[in-house]
Amino acid sequence: MINSFAPLGSQANSAPARQAADLRQGKQWAASLAAMLLPLVMGAVPATSQAQVRYTVSPDGTEIADSLTRLAWRRCAEGQQWDGGTCTGTAAKFNHEQALAHAGTQTGWRLPNVKELASLVDHNRSVPAINTAIFPATPSLWFWSSSPRVGYPDAVWGVNFSDGIVFEVGRDYSSGHVRLVRAESGR
Repeated sequence: MINSFAPLGSQANSAPARQAADLRQGKQWAASLAAMLLPLVMGAVPATSQAQVRYTVSPDGTEIADSLTRLAWRRCAEGQQWDGGTCTGTAAKFNHEQALAHAGTQTGWRLPNVKELASLVDHNRSVPAINTAIFPATPSLWFWSSSPRVGYPDAVWGVNFSDGIVFEVGRDYSSGHVRLVRAESGR
């Protein structure tokens, strides 16, 4: 029987074309199945439970211990204060030199490198892209790291907590926020 829609011997009627179509359909099915099963396999523990396992709040609520990175973080951005329930006040803005100088005045604390800072990004969230139960009232803006951009002496890396993107920024730009870090005590 001749297919009236495609000439005999055309791509649409050929065995390779049918196999390619079957393969595409199979890939679509596999992708759909993976999309359904991956959260069940990888996220067997709900995100809130994962955060509760990863993060430990200090008795006074001002610090967060991260068991994944073995770092301790200030719960609030610099300029904000912990009031027992959330971070209040306005997060201070710094240029890079000011951010480093400020960190130097905070005994035991420092500006995180870009990998440490990016470890706080929660890619399941946005605006802000951080767990706000652990780090409440985090500005949906960018934060300074201590990591220079190699080959570019006037640039360093920052993390935008609106969307979790790591990007380069000029050291003299004056609107970056700061979240301080230190080695977790006792480790």
